[in-house]
Order: sequence, then C-alpha cells, then structure tokens
Amino acid sequence: MTTQMRRCYGQASAAQCGTTWHAHDPCLQTVRLSLATASGQVQAVTQSTLGRPDGMIVGVPPTRRVALVTGSSRGLGRAIARRLARDGLAVAVNALHDDGRVQDLVDAIRQDGGVAGAFPADVTEEQQVAELVTAVAEALGTVDVLVLNATGPQPEAPLDEVRWEEHLAQLEFFVKSPVLLGRAVLPTMRAKRSGRIVQVDSEVADRPPPGRSAYATAKSAQIGVTRSWARELAPFGITVNTVAPGFVPVERHADVTDEIRRAYVASVPAGRFGTGEDIAHAVSFFASEAAGYVTGQRLVIDGGRGLA
Repeated sequence: MTTQMRRCYGQASAAQCGTTWHAHDPCLQTVRLSLATASGQVQAVTQSTLGRPDGMIVGVPPTRRVALVTGSSRGLGRAIARRLARDGLAVAVNALHDDGRVQDLVDAIRQDGGVAGAFPADVTEEQQVAELVTAVAEALGTVDVLVLNATGPQPEAPLDEVRWEEHLAQLEFFVKSPVLLGRAVLPTMRAKRSGRIVQVDSEVADRPPPGRSAYATAKSAQIGVTRSWARELAPFGITVNTVAPGFVPVERHADVTDEIRRAYVASVPAGRFGTGEDIAHAVSFFASEAAGYVTGQRLVIDGGRGLA
C-alpha cells in the first residue's frame, strides 16, 4: 500500500500543481491524500493546505493535539469524533471505506470550526494500519490520542454452533487491531513522553447474554490488553483506559425489536438508553490532559444497570 501527499507550495499554476485553487484565496489549495488498499483500490480524501511547504492541513498548529478515532463514520465513533473536535483536537476520521459518511463527518466538524481529515483504512490489516498512521501524521500531525472503537459483525449463536473462526473474527477487532495501532503510534508517544489510548469495550463483558460468547470473550480480552498496557506504558506518560457502554442504540441496532428495547430500559435504574454523547463525554475525559494520572481504569456507562 502506498501513501502520497502532494505538496504544491510555490507552484505557478493549478495545472502544474494538480490541484484545485479556491477562487477567493490564491494560496488555498486542495490536496488529495491517496491510500491504496492491498487489493489495489485507491481511496482518496480531500484536505486543504494554505501554502504550507510541509503539506500539513490548514489550521493545524504544531501545538494542537491529534486524535485518531477508528470506526468513527457512524454510531459511537461519530459522537466521540465530534466531541474531541469540540475539545479542540484535530480529528482523523476512520472507517473501512469512505461511503460518504466519513467525508460527511469531516465536513460537519469543519463547519463547526474544527479540524478533521478523512482516513479510510482497514484497521485489522497491518500494512494498512502503518500507512494510516503515517498518513495522519503527514496531514494532521502525529497521533496524541488513539481511540479504539472499530468493530465488525457481531453474530449471535448458541455455544455449540459457534465456530473457532467466529471467535477469531471478533479477536481481529478487539485484540489484533488495538495491538497493530498501538505499536504504530507508540514510538512518537514515547518520544513525547505523553499519550492517551482509550478503548471502547462493552457491558457484555460483565453481563454476557446467551448467544454472544465470541463477542463477550473478545471484549474481555480487550480489557486485559488495556490493563497490561496501562502498567507498561505509565512510565512514559502514556495512559490507557477503557469505557464500557451499556446498550446505546445506533445504526447497527435498527433490527432490534421494540419488545427487547422496552425490556432493556426496564432493567436500567436511570430509566433510559444511553446516548453517543454519554459515551463521548467519558472518552473526552480520558483523552484530556487533565487525566494524566488516571490509567488502567474501566468506566462502565450503563445508567446503573450493573447495580440492578
């Protein structure tokens, strides 16, 4: 996989540069950042640069922290990305493909006055992860905050019907992907002696329902990764924490019946579902510089359901 950042500083014309010049500012150009996947498919995203010789996106001062939020084109990831942008971080929006939702979120963040870029990539593939982190560093800056939110299909089946391959599929997202991304961002975090890593696990690790053994097992492993990393990385100023949401209805839950929804809410002392913003508030704290002395912690966000 290849990454290309065209730097057009000092070019005499848009034709020479290969970019589109904005009508109202001859210095403001559009830069295409291309990520070629292992299959050869090229995915391109559009960024902006204001006559910068280093190709950095306009509006990203060296002191602005950078957050990479995986799986952030929809659902909880989308809410987390928007909150971190409001906190003043430059946000790298990631999804497997840019089907329009990635760029839509980037546009929404920019319209709110924030800084963001679109970086589609498969975060379970080692080469694509390396290219992703490099692309983010070139466009926004090195990653200061890594939010591990990406997930995949979550099939339900009785234990005697769950194949080992289905366990491995869940571990790809909740262990392999964090390991690949963590290894990719750690060198710069260690060099800065600062960093925030926030995992998104689930209440299912504590209250596994029947038929979800592969998912619950992988989520438990994710919690183990969080705690072991926290102990190892604390001397470098890097904190590692996790948030554990209860059932927060998002797009993937469109087929959940009203009966199941009512039964769940009835089991929550707070009397309601959680929202994406509820989860984003917690991630915001763990990602903040104020949380520098908090590591290895797991915050359950379930409206008190774990107490019922």
